[in-house]
Amino acid sequence: ALFCFLFAKHVGGRFLLRIEDTDIERSKEEYVKDIIEGLSWLGINWDEGPLFQKERMELYREHAYRLLREGKAYRCYCAAEELEEKRKIALKEGKKPSYDRTCRDKTEEHPDRPCVIRFKTPLSGEVFFDDIIRGKITIRCEELDDLVILRSDNTPTYNFTVVVDDALMGVTHIIRGDDHINNTPRQIVIYEAFHYEVPAFAHVPLIHGKDKGRLSKRHGATSLLEYRNTGLLPEALMNYLARLGWAYGDQEIFSREELAEKFELGNVG
Repeated sequence: ALFCFLFAKHVGGRFLLRIEDTDIERSKEEYVKDIIEGLSWLGINWDEGPLFQKERMELYREHAYRLLREGKAYRCYCAAEELEEKRKIALKEGKKPSYDRTCRDKTEEHPDRPCVIRFKTPLSGEVFFDDIIRGKITIRCEELDDLVILRSDNTPTYNFTVVVDDALMGVTHIIRGDDHINNTPRQIVIYEAFHYEVPAFAHVPLIHGKDKGRLSKRHGATSLLEYRNTGLLPEALMNYLARLGWAYGDQEIFSREELAEKFELGNVG
């Protein structure tokens, strides 16, 4: 969020705050409150939002059914138990546990049976993008699977909703953790299926704990507000976070205005 905010300020752009809450089980009101209060305390002010995905469900469904009509998606009737069994067999055989596309070319419909909608990923060719931080990244289409874009309960999935939102909200740059690199080619083929312009991507290194694992709740503080409650100053934490993965010569201490003035993605390590 900080790098998105600083980049937007540096180039005279707009910073969006979007709450991605389509996963009903994992989306709690207290998490949203923590995000909004924590970013406000830190001094990360958004130009638009907060925008809630749960309020845009009908929009995602319309887009999913549009792909279905255009033959770019299909209904999959495979039961969860069946998929789990196939996954176990694939792992046992040393193969990648991806969906085997059983339903991809079937045309008959079964209104009485639950189903998901899957995106028809191209079966051959390559997907590539020029990451602003990491350079050119290429993935073979054979490495990608047919993503579920609409679950059997009619709720959309993350990789689908973010494409629809970024396109309709006019997002030009997506700055996120490098744990999302594998999601990017999956999202690019969906942009292309809709003939939407593909934004620029920048994947930043993750913050790790002392055990070299990705920073998480088990490493200590679970939200920004815990740092506030211990008496840490927001200017100090913003400075620390900005310097974690980004540098500007030998300068160590920056005001928020200086960070926005000097922040460039080319200086992210």
